[in-house]
Amino acid sequence: MLNKIKETTAFLQSQGIEAPEVGIVLGTGLGGLVKEIEIEKELNYADIPGFPVSTVKGHGNKLIFGTLNGVK
Repeated sequence: MLNKIKETTAFLQSQGIEAPEVGIVLGTGLGGLVKEIEIEKELNYADIPGFPVSTVKGHGNKLIFGTLNGVK
């Protein structure tokens, strides 16, 4: 398990995603918050080692990295 976490972390860092301060998991009804984020990087879950892909219809299946109200 630890090796998978390290692999995922290394991949995200190689994509320029470093030192996030907060993580937000958006669910049903919260997807509109994405419009408020200054997006720096978007990655499909399927492209990220160790990330599960949602099977829920309408789910974006994306990791979005950016800034919201001055916070990464």
